[in-house]
Amino acid sequence: MDTFTERLDYGWRWWEAAIDEAQEGRWVRDAVERDVIKDIGCATNALHGGRLAPFTEDTWHVRVGRIANWAGVLRLAAGSGGWVLQPVVGRLPPNPAGMAELLSGIYAVGEQGEIWMKRLLKGELPPEDEVAQAEGFFTGPGSIEDLELFFCDWQ
Repeated sequence: MDTFTERLDYGWRWWEAAIDEAQEGRWVRDAVERDVIKDIGCATNALHGGRLAPFTEDTWHVRVGRIANWAGVLRLAAGSGGWVLQPVVGRLPPNPAGMAELLSGIYAVGEQGEIWMKRLLKGELPPEDEVAQAEGFFTGPGSIEDLELFFCDWQ
């Protein structure tokens, strides 16, 4: 079984591989990919009011729910474009990397939110430091929340 630390580490690796491809001009998003990235941003609006993570003043259900929502949004996004989400833990991203790798890397962390939510509903609190790291992965400057800014192919 993979750990949150592995999910986060490999999630960043896969995300970075795709972003590097885009920034080097080897992956230029098509119209569908651009639309999907915009849709992901709309569907995962963290509604944090500009606050920086961690969101310790919010309830556990809100905090974990924000993270878990990413998993469902990414499954829908992958399905809409025909991309297959891949397990990332213990695997290097394929070269070249593109949309499937980008979504897979992000999904690894969102899926952890779903795992935490199942446990939370049974009364088990997730590790505070891990939730804070996941919140930082998804929200704030330089995070997945700024995904669109990492691409040089704006249209």
